[in-house]
Amino acid sequence: MKTHFDVFNGDADGICALLQLRLSNPKHAILISGVKRDISLLKQVTPDMALDVTVLDVALGKNIIALNHLLSEGKNVFYVDHHASGPIPKHPALKTHIHTSAKTCTSLIVNRLLKNQFCEWAFVGAYGDNLISIADALVKKAGLSSKQCMQLMKLGTYLNYNAYGSCLHDLQFSPIEMYRTLLPYSSPFSFLNARPEIHTALENGYLEDNEKAIAISAYSKCKGSRVFMLPDAPWAKRISGVYSNFLANQNPHLAHAVIYINSAGETPNNYVISIRSPLNNAIGADTLATLFPTGGGRKSAAGINALPEELLPKFIHTFHQHFSSISAS
Repeated sequence: MKTHFDVFNGDADGICALLQLRLSNPKHAILISGVKRDISLLKQVTPDMALDVTVLDVALGKNIIALNHLLSEGKNVFYVDHHASGPIPKHPALKTHIHTSAKTCTSLIVNRLLKNQFCEWAFVGAYGDNLISIADALVKKAGLSSKQCMQLMKLGTYLNYNAYGSCLHDLQFSPIEMYRTLLPYSSPFSFLNARPEIHTALENGYLEDNEKAIAISAYSKCKGSRVFMLPDAPWAKRISGVYSNFLANQNPHLAHAVIYINSAGETPNNYVISIRSPLNNAIGADTLATLFPTGGGRKSAAGINALPEELLPKFIHTFHQHFSSISAS
């Protein structure tokens, strides 16, 4: 029997984008997601089973082979994203909303398409993607209180924190489980009132892991940039991305790279790197990441999924040099 497929990034932005779409247009669909860095997701769609495919918050360029195969099989694909995409295929079965501005995210793109129908979930996604000032302005425009603003910011941060890890076993909740838990609630405030134990579990995990991270000193410093090296431990993998956002918010004039070595998985003993451009000049993270194998992302935030150990010195040198030249320009 043919069915719909919903493919989404497992972070706050991907989950909140899909929540808005399915609250507005409910569909029974096969869900495909994974940890934050698991973005080659489209190949998991079975063309023979697919009526149509919705793809949210995963880079098109990393899925181009699977996308072209689906289109060649006559499958309609609806694609919304904000990462660097590379060339976008022109095909009558493909509908895209891809915007790579550093001032937007997939949840905000979907919110615009839905004309603010479930905007509070969009705000959560934006906070999770560290678009703090943009989300603050939207929350204020929507007439929400300072307390509500803080609630949405925390939920976005914790949902994003829950997405990071080398595998699903590192996470407190799988992204699909988290999405299904949130879907009954048209508003994040309804969710927070109905399921406080979920929020508390995420918050306690985040605070515990973040406390360990902030005790670590910079591994390498240069004018305009800092590198932090985390240990090979589950807590470090969970906190790496959100800790990168924390550092960026604490020092908005600096670029940051947060690194840990991954001893397991398909590429053992390779480094996993989160890159954040200075918030005061949010460009350059994506162009730096794509200089290295498995790198990609967006202007303000990017990453490298598996950097060979021998390339680490080159990355650190290039990172410092890259952001030094950007700050000088």
